[in-house]
Amino acid sequence: MNYLRRVVSILGLLLISIAANAADWQLDNTQSKLSFISIKKQNIAEVHTFGQLSGGLNAAGEFSLNIDLSSVDTNIDIRNDRMKEFLFEIADFPAANIKAKLDADSINAMTVGQQVSDSVTGTLALHGQQQELQFDVVISKLADDKLFVVSSKPVVLTVSDYQLVEGVEKLRELAGLPSISHAVPVSFYLSLDAAN
Repeated sequence: MNYLRRVVSILGLLLISIAANAADWQLDNTQSKLSFISIKKQNIAEVHTFGQLSGGLNAAGEFSLNIDLSSVDTNIDIRNDRMKEFLFEIADFPAANIKAKLDADSINAMTVGQQVSDSVTGTLALHGQQQELQFDVVISKLADDKLFVVSSKPVVLTVSDYQLVEGVEKLRELAGLPSISHAVPVSFYLSLDAAN
């Protein structure tokens, strides 16, 4: 009888441990950043960010990142407003979303301090369009309850894939610029906390 109790106790602890390792992870917006670079006049590059990100990673490895396009920050208020109105058209398309499938087994097996490099196929939904993209990332386990996901190289978006050419040209016209690049490099670092 004592032996049976011990077996049941051990099985219970194993199940608890497995459940803990297969946790859901919630994005910490205060410790995360997504940035993109615009290039004007052929060689003048400027970095812009989004202030409001949300999402997470579930136990099955399904990752989702929601980007509030109204939170765009270019360090110039009028440019922020123009991007919202003429480029992103936030009245109709308030958010962008990235979805990807990560290797849940690899993540669950990570020990504190370990890093894993991966090439992940995902989709970006933006401005009513959806395109498949390749994301090269490094995943670090900083603590039992914290993951850090960073792009190991930029993802380059082509504005025509998301029907944003007209918006880019409107911004160029309003700013009196000879050119704004239609290729946009995007980088990110994301902090994820284990959900309670």
